[in-house]
Amino acid sequence: MESKKIIQIEDKVPVSLLVPLSLQHMFAMFGASVLVPIIFQINPSVVLLMNGIGTLLFFLITKGKAPAYLGSSFAFLAPAGLVMSKWGYQDALGGFIAVGLALCILSFVIYKFGIKWIDVVLPAAAMGPVVALIGLELAGTAASTAGILPGADGTVDSKNAIVFVVTLAFAVFGNVLFKKFFAVIPILIAIIAGYVTALFTGVLAPGTVSDALHASLFVMPNFQAPRFNLEAIVMILPVILVVASEHIGHQIVTSKIVERDLLKDPGLHRSLFADGFSTMISGFVGAVPTTTYGENIGVMAMTKVYSIQVIAGAAILSIIASFIGPVAALIQTIPGPVIGGISFLLYGTIGASGIRIIVDGRVDYSGSRNLTLTSVVFVVGLSGIALSIFNVTLTGMVLAAIVGMILSLLFYIFDKFGWANDKN
Repeated sequence: MESKKIIQIEDKVPVSLLVPLSLQHMFAMFGASVLVPIIFQINPSVVLLMNGIGTLLFFLITKGKAPAYLGSSFAFLAPAGLVMSKWGYQDALGGFIAVGLALCILSFVIYKFGIKWIDVVLPAAAMGPVVALIGLELAGTAASTAGILPGADGTVDSKNAIVFVVTLAFAVFGNVLFKKFFAVIPILIAIIAGYVTALFTGVLAPGTVSDALHASLFVMPNFQAPRFNLEAIVMILPVILVVASEHIGHQIVTSKIVERDLLKDPGLHRSLFADGFSTMISGFVGAVPTTTYGENIGVMAMTKVYSIQVIAGAAILSIIASFIGPVAALIQTIPGPVIGGISFLLYGTIGASGIRIIVDGRVDYSGSRNLTLTSVVFVVGLSGIALSIFNVTLTGMVLAAIVGMILSLLFYIFDKFGWANDKN
């Protein structure tokens, strides 16, 4: 690495560097990626397995030309949580598969017509608040999971509060103060710090940890079959708008980092299809949806190591970890205050990502159109109103996304007929 400043996508890495560089990528995705199955209250072993397999499939479909790691998607948390509260996780799996299939179909549309039409259907003034709503809707869930909301007696357990504050502090200040290798894994460090604090405060019993460490060394991931429920699918399907936008943004950022136009070669249609196909097969075996991971893009930007070989090594390590019993058992013992502390930051980050879309899109609010669009989307998503169509209930981010699309299309039509008063 000293003799070669940049290790490009197709470059080979010496064996002496391959393992530590691959471990770095796995650590970068590990904390956030396993948090999703923990929130869904499922064993993360199958998720680690499918993240690794999905990443390898991504490389195969993109001909090894697009460096990316597929981790657990946070975009599905709000609608999937609602589906799980009504029916169960298996019904959510059916929705995951439907979104994956829709992404594959969208990839063919992009291959045929390009991507400009996306700005018409959901411009930045609507997409930004839709993405922000994912995090804002979950804010209360994070506090509830952490156990820091007043109970029936109006008090909060001080032990939960201590674990929550320690976890959140490491996550917040670690993002700002950690350097070099530790700057890549602040989430993982925060989870470890919160876990240790939970042991010292008694939130987590030592016996629970001992039982996890004595789990069988080799285990099979806990596969589950999906259940297809039309109402559940309709509630989750609008997430495709967020996932597609996130994927496009990641590919654009990665293109700038590696100084190659990945939207043209291997093509956005290939990378999006790979993302959707991975989400589909994950849903069929009981894992959560996958997405290209910003944490791993950050690792590439910092290390200037873009080699597919390195990221493939991280994927293989993730697959191996999924079969190690104590790893999955220990992850499941992470207490609520730790999960809540991490969620506070991550959910806020999702909300900030929506604001970033507005900023990066240079949305002009001096006119009435963008101001109206953003305002309506936010109010629809946060007001709690619901729309029932053929026994299918639309609410929150899902309803806001649909309303945003309808308004955007109407504004586009108004422009075509010259009716809009801010066309110029």
